[in-house]
Amino acid sequence: MPASVSPLPSPPSRAVTDAQPEETVSGPGHRLRLTLLMAGACLPILGAVLIAPVLPQMQDHFADVPGVDALVPMALTIPALSLALLAPFAGVLVDRLGRTRLLVVATVVYAILGTAPLWLDSLVAIVASRALVGVAEAAIMTCCTTLLGDYYSGRQRDRYLAMQTMCASISATAFFVLGGAAGSAGWRTPFWAYAVSLLLAPAMAAFLPRPRPDDLAGEPSPVREPVTGRSFPWRPLAGTCALTVLGAVLFYTVQVEMAFLLDDMGVSDSAVIGLAGAGSSAAIVIGAFVFTRAGRRAQDWLPIAFGLCTLGFAVIWLAPGPVVLTLGAVINCLGGGIMLPSLLTLAMSRLDYADRGRGTGLWTGSFFLGQFICPLVVLALASAVGTRADALGVLALAGAAATATLGLSARRRRTETAPRPIRQTAA
Repeated sequence: MPASVSPLPSPPSRAVTDAQPEETVSGPGHRLRLTLLMAGACLPILGAVLIAPVLPQMQDHFADVPGVDALVPMALTIPALSLALLAPFAGVLVDRLGRTRLLVVATVVYAILGTAPLWLDSLVAIVASRALVGVAEAAIMTCCTTLLGDYYSGRQRDRYLAMQTMCASISATAFFVLGGAAGSAGWRTPFWAYAVSLLLAPAMAAFLPRPRPDDLAGEPSPVREPVTGRSFPWRPLAGTCALTVLGAVLFYTVQVEMAFLLDDMGVSDSAVIGLAGAGSSAAIVIGAFVFTRAGRRAQDWLPIAFGLCTLGFAVIWLAPGPVVLTLGAVINCLGGGIMLPSLLTLAMSRLDYADRGRGTGLWTGSFFLGQFICPLVVLALASAVGTRADALGVLALAGAAATATLGLSARRRRTETAPRPIRQTAA
């Protein structure tokens, strides 16, 4: 994982930015549309946490299967890998086939594949079905995020992209509780929850209008460039995607390693660990809420967000006990709640309508790639430096380098855009 990132160039002039006029979208239809998009964006979170509480039951059920110790955890994590690898390709399909059509099809497929473990008796087949669930999730996540970028603009779009982060954080906690409660009836029972997407699919088909490039809210009205003369913004988007991989590692490390870090300090009570995790999850929601209410541009938020994540790692690294460690986790997750919508809105600002699906797919793939490699990075660092806490110290140094680079880039951008003083000439 690189210790620093390249300074972010200014968004290209052809992209829609916060500086452009904004038309606020409102009304009952808008609220229903927004609800459907938020619900759709929560479906990949359902796949990530719903079956976590029943993994021990699954392992006991398939105890005689060779490799069960690796296959059962893989049933939980492999959708994220599929999503990371396939989201860019889903983005290409979004631009070619249309957002709404692909979203409805993917939502139905998600229900079919998600409920497959209810009747599959082979652990290998269940893992394979979970990998295919990740394919559907890639399409759903990319479509929902792209449609948010299509329907809204300016600060309204930024608020709703941050709301997506808030909904994902809240739903993760709710789905974990739901999975634990349903698991009391058997390890297969939580998989019934995937069928809820069958209720969403017809509503999406009926109430999500197909966006047209000429009527997008807030899009500039002058004649647009012809499709044949456009080029995809590979260079600026590549920097944002690389930064997103690093950001996802910094964001997910605390959530993945929290229980282990507390256990290393002698805290084994699951209730205490759950309370600490709930506090850090609440900080994510607060960070996203702060982003929605403040008037800063995404590029101005990034040094603050990375700085908070870095400070959180440093506190955890040096923490003498579990209380200070939990405080560090809260600081880190507060920064993460600001970071995710900042990175997403920055990526959106670089994309025209015709590129938005492909660009959103690349960003989504980068984010979930960072999520997938996060525990591997911590494991490698811990084996190199000795402990998990020391591994977070190394990540704190990487975050500090990224924060400094982003801060210098933001300062240079403000200097270049500041109005120059008018010189007075002698009469």
